[in-house]
Amino acid sequence: MIKAVNVSTAYGERLMQDKVSFSVQKGEIYGLLGGSGTGKTTLLKTMIYLNPPTTGDIFINGVNLWKSDEKIQNEMKKQMGVMFQFGALFSSLNVLENIGVMLKEYSDFSDKDIREIAKMWLLKVGLKKEAALLYPSELSGGMKKRVALARALVLSPKVLFLDEPNSGLDPASSRLLDRLICELREDLGITVVMVTHDIDSIFTILDRFLILEGHKIAYEGDLAGAKVMENNPLAGMFKLRS
Repeated sequence: MIKAVNVSTAYGERLMQDKVSFSVQKGEIYGLLGGSGTGKTTLLKTMIYLNPPTTGDIFINGVNLWKSDEKIQNEMKKQMGVMFQFGALFSSLNVLENIGVMLKEYSDFSDKDIREIAKMWLLKVGLKKEAALLYPSELSGGMKKRVALARALVLSPKVLFLDEPNSGLDPASSRLLDRLICELREDLGITVVMVTHDIDSIFTILDRFLILEGHKIAYEGDLAGAKVMENNPLAGMFKLRS
């Protein structure tokens, strides 16, 4: 589903990744891991048209993201759902309006149909219908995440990108969100790419992942391979989990 070839990213003169290559298989939950400042979110942003690479190519479903014409890029954006770390909900819009904003922008559905579709996704992510008219300031952290997740899914994307989905949640809410992500993957057949440092998520829901260290990929593979890796950057995390 996703293939990155010799991708470098930077902020000005600050190098983040140096010619990294990796692949994400269709239908898997794939993690971007690494210590603080290793560029996990930067790499994710490069996959969703927010941060152009300085070198290399990224393909999604065979399409070269940054070397396609504007029309193809606009079509590709509709195939990507994104949930940002803190939800990024519009404070002036209620829950239904937040969920439906993408449909209002990118579809020909009537306002009535948009409301009905938004209600469907509201329930799909485990929120009650009573939440429909609430505003972001009236929501708990976990509810904000679910609203943001519903908005990310409303265009039925092929790939779902999650930036620190468990950030700010208590352990119980984190596990419920993990379970929801797995259920959505199974029900919708989507591919999930997530930045995370949550230990339980790494151990329970990721199929494969990469570990970023020193501008490079220190490891790419599954949990079993990472556990026997020499000089594993996540060794302390594995020890804590065991």
